[in-house]
Amino acid sequence: MVFKRLLGSIGVGGPAVDTVLAPGATLPGGSLAGEVHLKGGGADFDVEHVSLELVARVEAETEDAEHEGTVAFERYTVAAGFRLAAGEQRTIPFSVTLPWETPVTELHGQPLGVVLGVRTELGVAGARDKGDLDPLTVRPLPAQEAILEAFGQLGFGFASADLEYGHIGGTGQQLPFHQEIGITPSPQYAHAVEEIEVTFLAAPGGMEVVLEADKRGGAFAGGHDALTRFTVAHDSVTHTDWNTEVDSWVRRLVEHRVPPGGGAPYGHGDALPHGPGHGHGHDHGHGGHRGGPGVGTAVAAGAAGLAVGVVGGMVAAEVVDEVGDFFEGEEDEGDEG
Repeated sequence: MVFKRLLGSIGVGGPAVDTVLAPGATLPGGSLAGEVHLKGGGADFDVEHVSLELVARVEAETEDAEHEGTVAFERYTVAAGFRLAAGEQRTIPFSVTLPWETPVTELHGQPLGVVLGVRTELGVAGARDKGDLDPLTVRPLPAQEAILEAFGQLGFGFASADLEYGHIGGTGQQLPFHQEIGITPSPQYAHAVEEIEVTFLAAPGGMEVVLEADKRGGAFAGGHDALTRFTVAHDSVTHTDWNTEVDSWVRRLVEHRVPPGGGAPYGHGDALPHGPGHGHGHDHGHGGHRGGPGVGTAVAAGAAGLAVGVVGGMVAAEVVDEVGDFFEGEEDEGDEG
């Protein structure tokens, strides 16, 4: 790969940086490995730090519009406190752990249109330059994949995937945003819901699954969409009948029932507070996000959907182009300082 020249606050003639990630997709909560390649500039430089930052393209709703912006959601320092001689080439290997709630960007090799990146920052003499941005590919955890496959086998279809800024009340969500995977209903439920949005909130001990249903007229009491949470243990993948489990979730969602008892042990669920003035049940924040060009996070996959666990239809070419444009634009911003 060609080195990305740092032309911002460090100036022309400063060090250059190129980050190379290990090939293949990683997992939420898994290890991300790679190497940062540095090339010294026209003079010796004291490097204060070399940092990696995980960034995501996220949608944020305001009262009058919907905006897209870049959110940094994790940061790692992979080296610090060394001198890089003029013209010196140095390689810094790294292995870092992704947050458990890192969004999924692909399913069975098919991109979902979600944009994640690893941005490299080089700190030299009090100046910081964001010199390199590389796409990050994340595949689903076994439990996430099993649940999505069950939806497909039950006749649901893939509609879209995006990242929404804000917190889902009543959950243990840690990141400032969450992923929503939209699926179209199977014929059995088409009369009741227009779309179901699935959100996975993984943690070391298990995973919360939040289902939100966009109602059809008169389907739900009180005129509000239904929102229901279930919890799943990571080790339940091999001994669970997921088709039966997921179908029971959807039935409970459509009926909008709260099960007896207040708790939600693994494998059970409860309804979350959901009423007017809460923006689909999420506490959305609106600060610090600039508007930006659409990145096509809604993936037009058609009616074929998630059948037998494989995303039906190909991701539209314009979505892939826009993802590429996002990374090029971010690198240009870093170059401009």
